[in-house]
Amino acid sequence: MSAGLESTHIPALGKCDSLHQQVLASVPLCDITEEDLTENPQFCKLLATLSQHVDRTGLSAPLKTELDKAEQKLQTHRRRWLCSKSLYKCLQEMLQNHCITNHHGTVPPDQNMFFDTMEKSLLVSQCARQLDPSSTTDPNQPLILGLNPKQVMEFMPSQKDAERMKQALPRELEKHLKKKCYGLLSYHQPECEGESEGLKNTKLSHLSAQLDKDKKRAESLKESCRQNTVLLQQQTRLYLCELMKCIQLLQSVILDHRLKTQTDLDRKKLDYCEGKCELFWQKIKRTEMVELELETYTHETISAHKKIREKLNSDLKTYQAEKQSVELKLSSFEILGKEFEALAEEYCRLRQEIEMKNWALKEFTQYSDKQS
Repeated sequence: MSAGLESTHIPALGKCDSLHQQVLASVPLCDITEEDLTENPQFCKLLATLSQHVDRTGLSAPLKTELDKAEQKLQTHRRRWLCSKSLYKCLQEMLQNHCITNHHGTVPPDQNMFFDTMEKSLLVSQCARQLDPSSTTDPNQPLILGLNPKQVMEFMPSQKDAERMKQALPRELEKHLKKKCYGLLSYHQPECEGESEGLKNTKLSHLSAQLDKDKKRAESLKESCRQNTVLLQQQTRLYLCELMKCIQLLQSVILDHRLKTQTDLDRKKLDYCEGKCELFWQKIKRTEMVELELETYTHETISAHKKIREKLNSDLKTYQAEKQSVELKLSSFEILGKEFEALAEEYCRLRQEIEMKNWALKEFTQYSDKQS
């Protein structure tokens, strides 16, 4: 595309609306936003130039014309095929209804003859069509069951029965189609179930237009639903983008708050640890003091016990010496009378005192051993 084309056609797009809106309207199938066009002006100009040569679907004018002709031809063949298919389905439905009626009741002989002839004609025609080779079929290929279309066509009903069936077919087909139309009308408009046949025919004449109207309305609703879906997707993307921005902002706020409060938290932890260490250190000091006092008290107690023990030992020795002297005296004064009794009493007293001193010494020794 030359620069002359750009300068010639691009301003024309912006006569009624902005260039960006015109470009977005000309390429609805592209997932492009106005921000993309703003960030890429050359790409915007390229799309504006291309929009002068292609339609909203991206097809050029000659290709669009050829496509329309092909679609018209396809629609013509499709309508013909649908007519044949619909007629074939109607004939099959007529045969099914006849079988059901014949099973549940009695059918006139002419009706049986008509439907038997029609069923046989359809079956033979279908078999002959299946056996008829196409232009691409290999002529040397063996036929199905060794039959050819001419052999199958011999089973067609007689000419007389076929003519009679063809004469009655339009009437029976019309009756069947009318019954189906009445059923469709009753389904679309249930309130006309009990109305007269003339009124039903009148409503049937307008049913096609009503169905076209309903179809267009359904297509319009479908298109509106599609547009709403696209709009919802766009809004969802925008919402997710904004949500991500909010999350990032929230994360930054949380990080800033955490950094600000982390200092205070660390200071409080430090004060707590210092206080705990101080209490622990004081407890250690108190423990050391108690141990020192206990050690001092133990030394003092041991020294006091030693002194008491030494005193008791000395008293014991003294009492033992007194005992020996008293025993000597006792032996020397045995010949004495009353004086001997006084000496004996004195001896008993001294002996009791010695026993008491021995018991106290023994108890004190055991207590000292336990303390050490």
